[in-house]
Amino acid sequence: MNKDYVPNLFGSMVFNEKIMKERLPKQTYNELKSCIDKGKALNINVANIVACAMKDWALEKGATHFTHWFQPMTGITAEKHDSFISPTEDGQIIMEFSGKELIKGEPDASSFPNGGLRVTFEARGYTAWDPTSYAFIKDNTLCIPTVFYSYSGEALDKKTPLLRSMEAINKQALRVLNLFGNEDVKSVITTVGPEQEYFIIDKDLYLKRLDLILTGRTLLGAKAPKGQELEDHYFGIIKPRIAAFMEELDKELWKLGVLVKTKHNEVAPAQHELAPIFTTTNLATDHKQLTMETMKKFADKHGLVCLLHEKPFEGINGSGKHNNWSLSTDNGQNLLEPGKTPAKNAQFLTFLCAVIKAVDEYQDLLRISVANAGNDHRLGANEAPPAIVSMFLGDELSGILDAIENNEKYSAKDKVEMELGVDVLPRFPKDTTDRNRTSPFAFTGNKFEFRMLGSTFSVSGPNVILNTIVAEALSSFADELEGATDFKKALNSLIKKTLKDHKRIIFNGNNYSDEWIQEAEKRGLLNLRTTVDALPYFIKDKNIALFEKHNIFTETEIRSRYEILLENYSKIINIEALTMVDMIRKEILPAVTNYMKNLSDTIIAKKSVGLSNCCDMERGTLTNISNLANNLYTEIEKLDSLLRRVDDYSDPLSVADFYKSLIIPTMEEARSYADSLELLVGKEYWPIPTYADLLYKI
Repeated sequence: MNKDYVPNLFGSMVFNEKIMKERLPKQTYNELKSCIDKGKALNINVANIVACAMKDWALEKGATHFTHWFQPMTGITAEKHDSFISPTEDGQIIMEFSGKELIKGEPDASSFPNGGLRVTFEARGYTAWDPTSYAFIKDNTLCIPTVFYSYSGEALDKKTPLLRSMEAINKQALRVLNLFGNEDVKSVITTVGPEQEYFIIDKDLYLKRLDLILTGRTLLGAKAPKGQELEDHYFGIIKPRIAAFMEELDKELWKLGVLVKTKHNEVAPAQHELAPIFTTTNLATDHKQLTMETMKKFADKHGLVCLLHEKPFEGINGSGKHNNWSLSTDNGQNLLEPGKTPAKNAQFLTFLCAVIKAVDEYQDLLRISVANAGNDHRLGANEAPPAIVSMFLGDELSGILDAIENNEKYSAKDKVEMELGVDVLPRFPKDTTDRNRTSPFAFTGNKFEFRMLGSTFSVSGPNVILNTIVAEALSSFADELEGATDFKKALNSLIKKTLKDHKRIIFNGNNYSDEWIQEAEKRGLLNLRTTVDALPYFIKDKNIALFEKHNIFTETEIRSRYEILLENYSKIINIEALTMVDMIRKEILPAVTNYMKNLSDTIIAKKSVGLSNCCDMERGTLTNISNLANNLYTEIEKLDSLLRRVDDYSDPLSVADFYKSLIIPTMEEARSYADSLELLVGKEYWPIPTYADLLYKI
């Protein structure tokens, strides 16, 4: 049997349902499935049997250790490895793994972000097995997906709120479905297919750039002579070195059960995309964290570096992560599928209107869900959606909704056959939809594509928000409709009112245009340009009430996350600023000085042989460089001085605003001088790889 044959390869390192059926007694399997499906606590006897089977399987696969694999508020995953070995009385060992070890772990929680939830001397934190996500083997270690919480029970991770939000939307969606007589449905899940954009550069060049090593982006760098203006990279031929990396990456992810399907070159040079098939949101979240980790690991194996930062290079497109979100039932219905006659599909229109209401009422939370220092460089830069949240529905759906609001009969447009001008090519109808790549939240046939996410993001946060706000909209719909004497009449009235109250959020035009910014302001839509502008909305009374109502966060957990996000923003900018100071003082200015000395020596040498009239080039270049260098020196001294003032600010918001308002503009000014110098200083003198080197030398 060919082990590289994809069906054999797929899921081979996952303790999935197939393996469970094979290795667990039938009764144990059924009890475990019941716990997973109904959310009941796992009996310790069942856990012991599962743990033993899991251990035996892992040992056969070469595993020597196990770990509770969790997702703290760092944005990456965490692991503490324990071996399976247990001593015997005769000085030997046996390989053991108990149900207790499977269910619960106790890592040191002292060094993880907690936003004031606990103090340093209360270091205890716990991990608890999430049986809805499959265990897997990575680097000879059995990884058990878990949640992470404090000694006093508060969530310290990104997984716990996600699972809570999935329960919330399931509960409220079932209420609405029951009103339609759809009682065969026992559960509703959200599904996600998160696309991933990234850059690949040569590792040797990467190691010569302190900014890339410490911050993930270039703090300095003049634009290369060629960027993306020829539009020749998008969907272009994949370079052999990149193709080899992608091939190995695919195989490794397939082993881990990740449904990666599509890969291609993205718009910018050295930029690429990897897209999976959708799956349940909790699994998609785990898989996305695994994907990002594996991308970095296998890039390194090939002498490459994978850059996941939202904006590693100025002047070309940054990287996002499109979150394709939908609602599905346990019997296979997609609740966002319009069908052939969406105008007559009342259930679809109800769920669609719930999403419209949710996005409009909680646009602030959606903006917060994609807020970080890296994404601030990308949003609104005519390469990604603006910081203004809006929805795209397309002509057909918009026409249907307009007709409903105005009590008019909708006349569906006939499908027009596409004319391709070549007889041998098949004819097919024109698509009546459009993806509108400028929209932050676009309907794309049977799902919504949330396009504002940055490439470094865990998809947990945005989906927690999406699930929760739609759950709230469905809850309000159910509250109103459950008491109605005439359901059909009440539903029609509800849909009309929802459209009238929330149609401002629908925009089918060009979100990149200045006209839209003006129009959005007229509509009363929020334009929260930066992370610092957005985050205070997180702790608004209405948002705290929302999270508490649906048991997503306690107020304490909300305020802790608010502090964590602000502190993370400030720390990132501080590291970037310190790195810039270091690079300019220790690398750029010394290099510039050496080049100026060379020019000065050349002028002196020419004068010594009577060529003083032939020094215009050297003299002009020297003057320009000297002026720029002096300006650069002034700005970097200013930046260094400003950084010492951070202690003047006490609360996290004022500190973050200090970095936004004072540090970032100073960094931008310093960069402008450094980048101008790069264009004047001789190549052999410039100490760091240029954009042309980084983007094209692969």
